[in-house]
Amino acid sequence: MREQIETLGRYLGQSLRLMVGLPDYQAYVAHMAEQHPDRPAMTYEEFFRERQEARYGGKVGRCC
Repeated sequence: MREQIETLGRYLGQSLRLMVGLPDYQAYVAHMAEQHPDRPAMTYEEFFRERQEARYGGKVGRCC
């Protein structure tokens, strides 16, 4: 029962972060290690910048 509650908490936290636009770096690193072991993973800074550009199209910090 405790494990189920902890798992639910992790999924809830991940869902909330995705809803507000915060990328999940740990999930990305795990995916890269599992699916693409021959390719190096981006650093957190590179990952964050890439996610921002993907979401906002490179227009970060401006309204127009």
